[in-house]
Amino acid sequence: MLCVLLSSQYWGLFLLPFVEVYMKRDAFSGYHPAVNFIFFLAVLGFGVVILHPAFLITGLIGALGYYLLLRGSRGLKQIMLMMPLFLAVIILNPLVNRDGATVLFLLFGKPYTLEALIYGAVLSGMFLTMILWFSCYSAVMTGDKFTSLFGNLLPSLSLLLVMIFRMVPSLIRKGKQITGARQSIGKEMNEKAEAMRVLGCLTTWALEGSIVTADSMRSRGYGTSKRTSFMIYRVSLRDLGLLTATLALSAALIAVISLGHTTATFTPEWYLAPICPIGLLLYGFLALIPTLLHLQEALSWHISRSKI
Repeated sequence: MLCVLLSSQYWGLFLLPFVEVYMKRDAFSGYHPAVNFIFFLAVLGFGVVILHPAFLITGLIGALGYYLLLRGSRGLKQIMLMMPLFLAVIILNPLVNRDGATVLFLLFGKPYTLEALIYGAVLSGMFLTMILWFSCYSAVMTGDKFTSLFGNLLPSLSLLLVMIFRMVPSLIRKGKQITGARQSIGKEMNEKAEAMRVLGCLTTWALEGSIVTADSMRSRGYGTSKRTSFMIYRVSLRDLGLLTATLALSAALIAVISLGHTTATFTPEWYLAPICPIGLLLYGFLALIPTLLHLQEALSWHISRSKI
């Protein structure tokens, strides 16, 4: 359904201005790093704790909307590539978890239950939501933002985490370089031994790089005094407003959870608490904060441009 809507000519004309803006600037990324970090901490925490399907779909819509604003058509292709994996989780979960009261059929003499199938769909949706939020986090919370928050409190840990965050894309780029260089001398990757050599080269390069980085940061006195940032982040009134809204929505959602409005059990018998409209609305506002900020800025930008 989402692909059909996005491919529609009229929806394409409607979304084109916003797509044009997100490629240039993301409104939520312009807020203070502390505001960004607390927001992601909230949505990731609620995404793991709340398994009620109504809340899960709401969180997934918020994560999907912001992810597509950040990644565009490339992000949609990546989601489509991940779909077989999540479908496999849904289908294979009843083979591992055989708890459930409603037996659909017997497979290899074992019950294939409806409750386990529903639970697999919920787990798959939760995993997808977490992947989308973490992808948005990596795009918004750059290394400089993270070290500006925690560089003075935990200098060694913040440096280690920044190195870990950049390790995966660096390893992918270096792996392509090593593979291309070895293919140019006739070494193909279809052999297991060749793949192990490339992995060994990557491991050696990563270890040497970490030692060089550690020595370089130590020689520059990293962690010996208060750290300064390349970018100076100052707290403004809009940062305080968004932070207050995020904390207020989070506190209200914690109250909703404590009252049992998000209770959901799936095995051995599944039970869903009645949908709480207020709680669902609050969670929707929280999950859609980055998307709404983007749409607001995009609309303001196009209105101002039309007056020129």
